[in-house]
Amino acid sequence: MSQLLTTRQAEELHKSIIAYLSSTKLTSSAAALREELGIGDSFDDATSKKYEGLLEKKWTSVVRLQKKIMDLESRNQSLQSELENATPISLSRRNQDPASWLPRSPARHVLQSHRQPVTCVAFHPIFSSLASGSEDTTLKIWDWELGELERTVKGHTKAVLDCDFGGPRGGTLLASCSSDLTIKLWDPSDEYKNIRTLPGHDHSVSAVRFVPSGAAGSPASGNLLVSASRDKSLRIWDVSTGYCVKTLRGHADWVRDVAPSFDGRWLLSAGNDQTARLWDASSGEVKATFLGHEHVIECCTFAPTVCYGHLATLAGLKKPPPPSSSGEFLATGSRDKSIKIWDSRGTLIKTLVGHDNWVRALVFHPGGKYLLSAGDDKTIRCWDLSQEGKCVKTLDDAHGHFVSCLRWVPGVIKGPAVGMNGDAGKKDDPGGQETIRCVIATGSVDLNVRVFAS
Repeated sequence: MSQLLTTRQAEELHKSIIAYLSSTKLTSSAAALREELGIGDSFDDATSKKYEGLLEKKWTSVVRLQKKIMDLESRNQSLQSELENATPISLSRRNQDPASWLPRSPARHVLQSHRQPVTCVAFHPIFSSLASGSEDTTLKIWDWELGELERTVKGHTKAVLDCDFGGPRGGTLLASCSSDLTIKLWDPSDEYKNIRTLPGHDHSVSAVRFVPSGAAGSPASGNLLVSASRDKSLRIWDVSTGYCVKTLRGHADWVRDVAPSFDGRWLLSAGNDQTARLWDASSGEVKATFLGHEHVIECCTFAPTVCYGHLATLAGLKKPPPPSSSGEFLATGSRDKSIKIWDSRGTLIKTLVGHDNWVRALVFHPGGKYLLSAGDDKTIRCWDLSQEGKCVKTLDDAHGHFVSCLRWVPGVIKGPAVGMNGDAGKKDDPGGQETIRCVIATGSVDLNVRVFAS
């Protein structure tokens, strides 16, 4: 007899088997088993009733528990890997190194007021203001430190699709764009008054970004704005005059997103034609086209220079490009559920797979080690560029519905900042020392804006 069971357990098992055989009308098998085990008349109908169904019950609970064990083991594994990827410094949260900070649940603030899906978020470069835009046609300004609504900005007549803070030094503006075909400029210093409306696109304007200074033949200051539209074009605007100074054509379909390089020299765009394009902002010519995605590209972004070390290794380069060189690496996120990292010549370096639905937003960690993504699988994912782009953290259910946008708060510049005409302090230094602030904001179809902070 097996040594695994005690005499009592073995007896119970035998009685359960006999009860099971009897209940399934296998009487001769039951009788044979009783005879072999020498279980006599003590096992009557009443005892049989008591043991009936016991075997099935135990059997199903074993399967259920096995599944639970597997779930717990995989959860344990993911927590273990999170622990391993955390540096000893980051384990004590009080003196955590901002360069290795990653968002964690729960969110510090859940900002509720929009009546339709949230499409975009943008941080004020200096104050603790956060703007969000929605399909309800409004923009809302929040204090992200306090988690309070400051004001609702009305003016667009259809869904607001994107927004961005920027503009001339010392004269920060908020730009927004909409399905109503317009771009509007709002003045934060004058109660967000609508100071200008830029018409010109022939279809929905899906993205808008201020272009950092020293670009596109207007070297004076950050007066330029770039927009991407469903009319297949990109337009560059001078916000001080309201004129469109350049129209970039080349995409074969709806342009979904646009991003400028840190010095404003290059523009990156992507959209429904499943390509991304790198443009020279001053000449308006396409420098490279990125082919490889199998569905609409929803988002694109340039890698900041702090990422060059990790990305150069990933690309197999002996040494990274100089930090003064902009637009060397970039990332795209698509409805094909993948994220692709490229060099500026159009060579694919890495494909990151993990999202279970459309990838909607990308942001590089200002510490240079991670890429963060958000998508329609309701998650935020953190990819470690120093580990070949391995997904080291997933915030499941970051929102109750599709996550549509993701932004990181701009760092605070200390020391010699970029000059008015775009001249940096040193030749290979794109600006002063930037302090990383550990705050991100996301917006979702669940109508909420969430702020994750250390």
